[in-house]
Amino acid sequence: MKGGIQGMKVSQVSLILIGLVCTTVLVLAWTKTSFLTAFIPSQSRVLQLGLDEAGPGESFKGDNFSYQTRTQQVEQFASSGGIELADKREDIDIGKTTNKGENPSSVIKRWGSDDISEGKNKSSQVEIVLKNSSASESSVKREENGNLSATAINKESHPSVPEGTGSKEPSRVKNKSKESEIVSENSLSVGSSVEREQTVNLSATIGKKGCNYAKGKWVVDDNHPLYSGFGCKQWLSAMWACRLTQRKDFEYEKLRWQPQDCKIEEFTGPKFLQRMQDKTLAFVGDSLGRQQFQSLMCMVTGGEERADVLDVGREYGLVKARGAVRPDGWAYRFPITNTTILYYWSASLCDLEPINVSDPATNFAMHLDRPPAFLRRFLHKFDVLVLNTGHHWNRGKLNANRWVMYVGGVPNTNRKTADIAGAKNLTIHSIVKWVDSQLPLFPGLKAFFRSISPRHFFNGDWNTGGTCDNTTPLSGGKAVLKDDSSDPVAAHAVRGTNVKHLDITALSELRDEGHISRYSIKATPGMQDCLHWCLPGIPDAWNEILFAQL
Repeated sequence: MKGGIQGMKVSQVSLILIGLVCTTVLVLAWTKTSFLTAFIPSQSRVLQLGLDEAGPGESFKGDNFSYQTRTQQVEQFASSGGIELADKREDIDIGKTTNKGENPSSVIKRWGSDDISEGKNKSSQVEIVLKNSSASESSVKREENGNLSATAINKESHPSVPEGTGSKEPSRVKNKSKESEIVSENSLSVGSSVEREQTVNLSATIGKKGCNYAKGKWVVDDNHPLYSGFGCKQWLSAMWACRLTQRKDFEYEKLRWQPQDCKIEEFTGPKFLQRMQDKTLAFVGDSLGRQQFQSLMCMVTGGEERADVLDVGREYGLVKARGAVRPDGWAYRFPITNTTILYYWSASLCDLEPINVSDPATNFAMHLDRPPAFLRRFLHKFDVLVLNTGHHWNRGKLNANRWVMYVGGVPNTNRKTADIAGAKNLTIHSIVKWVDSQLPLFPGLKAFFRSISPRHFFNGDWNTGGTCDNTTPLSGGKAVLKDDSSDPVAAHAVRGTNVKHLDITALSELRDEGHISRYSIKATPGMQDCLHWCLPGIPDAWNEILFAQL
């Protein structure tokens, strides 16, 4: 037999070649998954979305992209690729990296809390994490240089519900580094695309933790005033409606307060009512509190007559007593959203009770350390409480009202407390401490203590010829640059409590042209009012700041 391949028959060579081919086919069949996968792009690559497609430096054109539209696209994607949206859109979390190297998951807050903060965002990421994929965990990341604002979502309502509705509604969000994850529990098909809403809205930074609303400047805004001084006669006292007087200059109505570090959401009546649906807002304080109450009523109604608004003062005992000039307050309800706005007159925020009930000329015990009976009786019905006091704390007012200071249920004998400043300080701290102690009992209650509204009497006081004749807006400046409050008593009282400080003193000090001044309906000469404000006017800004924190 001849050796080597030359000695082999053709049939033998053919059998060997067939064996090699079969072996090769078997090997390829065994390794085909990894072999083919090497040539198929990963799902994360196929699903890469966002600003990378727009190119560097280009902003995402998503201003008009509604949450509803985005949700519909996600649902369409789910139906085609097998995604099941987790927990009916309730598992939308916001992870905020606070410190370098900190795990974002440690600071995740669930949408639906009231205290989601907003801030400036230099590099924001929106990440849709799609878990349980058949190949690998896929993620879609979108980065934007600029400001990212996440629209408030009512997690128990339809996605298209306007922002501001619901009692557990989150604020819009803008943070320096944030990631939002939509976690899905099933696999997805390759080649599908998902769109994620980014609503860039610089008008809203509600509830921004650390935003000093008192620091900023007055700016001209053609959208102001928010109502007509001529038209809001249903809610506005004529003596404060300067459009009804001889005053001719109204430039002061066009100014809006703009905080330095954040932007205030534009106020609208419908938006306020949606946010306050099934809720009650109560102002308790002096005549400046009453001005803020009337201002808000005009802002909510746009200064228009509203026959549908109900007078519900009787529910709170706010009825005119026999011989009284006016009731102790007013309460109105908007049936469309079951929203109630009320005011109760308590100039000192002390509990007042007659010392001798049988004597019509009796003095009144002014309990410096006891909240008004009205608050103790109705606090459980309130969702937002705004307190203020200040201008009745003088000896003349106390004597005229026959108020006698009491502490601990007995007449005060402490000389330091007997001083007006000491008595006022004790009362403010006492009322704030009491309200703070009640907040755990009423988790839905938000309480504010408004700082004192400044007076602008020049060349005398209210009863000694003091005047405020300036009609040029911002003649003394337009900005507040300091961080500290101009009302240190109020600022100190709320420190360390859950009662918020509605600090309006410094920004109002810049607006001496906005007072009633010498103007009146009858044009009769007399003392000038350099304490109260023309409406529309400065109290509108107080309410815009309040609205931003609801």
